[in-house]
This record gives sequence, C-alpha cells and structure tokens, in this order.
Amino acid sequence: MTTLRNKPTILFWIISIVALIWNILGVMQYLAQAYMTPEAKALLPEGDQAYFNNLPVWVTAAFAIAVFSGTIGCLALVLRKKWATPLLFISLICVIAQVVYNLFIQKYIDLEGARMAMPIVILIIALYLVFFSIKSTKQKYLV
Repeated sequence: MTTLRNKPTILFWIISIVALIWNILGVMQYLAQAYMTPEAKALLPEGDQAYFNNLPVWVTAAFAIAVFSGTIGCLALVLRKKWATPLLFISLICVIAQVVYNLFIQKYIDLEGARMAMPIVILIIALYLVFFSIKSTKQKYLV
C-alpha cells in the first residue's frame, strides 16, 4: 500500500527546522535548570532561589515532558511523520501546566517584563506547532 505525499513548501521546512532548534534550546534550558549546582543557585536573587528551592515535582516533570516531546515532535516534522501531532499536543498540555503554575500559583518571583512575556510566547509557539502539524497532515506533508 502506497501513501501519497505532497512536496512540502520551503516555508514548511523553515518552520520545522526553526521549531526543532527552538525545542532543542528548551531541552538545554531544562538541563541547565535540572543540574543547577547549589553554588549556582546561591548566586541567584533571593526570589529566584526560593522559586527553584520550592518548585513542585509536577512542574519540573511538565517542563521535561514539554521540551522532550516538543523536540521529538519537531524532529518528526522534519522527518515528515504525522506522529508529530500527538507529541506536540502532549508538549502543549505540559506547557499549559507550567504557564498556569508560573503565572497564577507561584509566589516567589514578581512577574514583569520578560518574566511575564516569555511564558506567554512559549505557550503561543506550542499552540502554533500543534495547529501547524495538523495543517501539515491535512496537506499530506506528513504521513
């Protein structure tokens, strides 16, 4: 049985590769946070120290699942596999969990400027990638 595929546009490739790089940067950020030494934490402002010292396990797990499923999902986009969509959806759900914690639950860090904007930007990108993968599947770029 043969599955027909359409040839993706250059925009598909640009978005897929940039999204993969974005998610790899997310993995690097997660690893930097997960393996932060006590000495490195001690150099942070008090609020940041309190944030990292009191971070619930479920938020750390959501961060890990978000970046790793997002990276594998974007790799699937580059490989033109439709299993990118469920992975990117899992990533989105975990991003939502993180954003809820960071914007509405945690009380250690004042949210202003980039600290307010970055979670929202990450959420928008995660949401876009889910819709992008769905659209790419409908266009038969992914099989």
